[in-house]
Amino acid sequence: MSYDLIIIGSGPGGYSAAVRAGQYGLKTVLIEKDARLGGTCLLVGCIPTKSLLHTADVWNYVQHSEAEGISLEKPVLQFPKVIERKNKIVDGHVKGIQFLMKKNKVEVMQGFAVLKGGGKVEVTGAKGTQTLEAKNIMIATGSEARMLPGLTPDPEFILTNIEILDLQKVPKTLNIIGAGAVGVEFASMFHRFGCKVQVFEMLPRAVPVEDEEVSKELERVFKKDGIRVETNVKCGDIQKTAGGVKMTVTYANGKTETVESEKLLVAVGRAPCTAKIGLENTKVEVDRGFIKTNEWMQTAEPGVWAIGDVVAGTPQLAHVATAQGMVAVAKMAGKPATPVNRNRIPGATYTEPGIGSVGLTEAQAKAQGFNVKVGKFPFAGNSKATILGSHGGFVKVVSDAKYGEILGVHIIGPNGFELIAEAVAAMEAEATVETLMNTIHAHPTLYEAVGEAFNAVYGLAINA
Repeated sequence: MSYDLIIIGSGPGGYSAAVRAGQYGLKTVLIEKDARLGGTCLLVGCIPTKSLLHTADVWNYVQHSEAEGISLEKPVLQFPKVIERKNKIVDGHVKGIQFLMKKNKVEVMQGFAVLKGGGKVEVTGAKGTQTLEAKNIMIATGSEARMLPGLTPDPEFILTNIEILDLQKVPKTLNIIGAGAVGVEFASMFHRFGCKVQVFEMLPRAVPVEDEEVSKELERVFKKDGIRVETNVKCGDIQKTAGGVKMTVTYANGKTETVESEKLLVAVGRAPCTAKIGLENTKVEVDRGFIKTNEWMQTAEPGVWAIGDVVAGTPQLAHVATAQGMVAVAKMAGKPATPVNRNRIPGATYTEPGIGSVGLTEAQAKAQGFNVKVGKFPFAGNSKATILGSHGGFVKVVSDAKYGEILGVHIIGPNGFELIAEAVAAMEAEATVETLMNTIHAHPTLYEAVGEAFNAVYGLAINA
């Protein structure tokens, strides 16, 4: 069978590219090895995790309702129903993707795809093996959780993002290896569900891709709330016990400690799913399993494109995969396209307080030789934050002193992952600090803090 485009993988990048290809009139087939469409993000990642985080927010409000003047007697967290709600949300969106494929005339095929070279893909599924041909092939196979050497996931004790999403009760204790976005989100979530949480990170700080001040603030809030955070440590000698898991933590000074917990979550990053898909049959170039592409997402093999978590040098984020898919499909269809700008990609971490960021950190900007001017505004001076009872955190603007260019914006505070949107749009439009200073922000809102931070670049914030 012959197509204009074969897409391998139905995560956000793959299914979004399929929709756009259908809109452009390309004959497209979407191949997925799993029984359901949606990939990691929808099935065991972004969506179910954020469903549970939302419930954690609600539960936190219920637990502290007296402060709002609302008296609730003996509220009960029915965790199996929390998981059931999460599953219903996922199922609904799976059906939504199926509908989108039909609407845009995209053929869906279940099976494992292997590139055979020369524009051919072999698909093995329930109906046997068949060979497809296409002018263009898009690799959107995503990533999987990395596991520490010698360990395998165990639904009872040693968990990844997959197993932890199906727990039927909140563990009394949870240790987490890794303080990246996945680790700190689950830490924030289960702490609010009443679990005693400890986080251990090999690098010098939590959320290490964020601005150093953001990391410092998250660690401060976590420790204040009762979440133990240890950085610059190594975890080893992990063993199952009668009641859970124990491991040895080694500190920078050489001291060691044995820690135990009912469950252990391993959140040490994600590996690209590029094994066994036939890259050796092509000219595709690989770096440690990641696929090398140009700015249009083209690989070294003519007609083969790659997007998302498998691509070398780009953040493993669902919205990056989607954006790259739009670029690739537009290019192959001869439509106008703009390559993804690495410094315009927003990051979002859904902890409490929430984190949103875009562009260069202060340290990165200085390292690149900019004459940096920083503006910072605390949420303690924001009326809406006071109303919400969430005063922690700040908005930080990193700018170039010479021209007022916005180099980066970093937020930690209530709904920080939503508030970053204004900064992303401003940077995409090449607005300056002065543009945002002159932008009227509604009162009382959380995003007023963003406007105040831009004013703070020149020492002109009002409420600080």
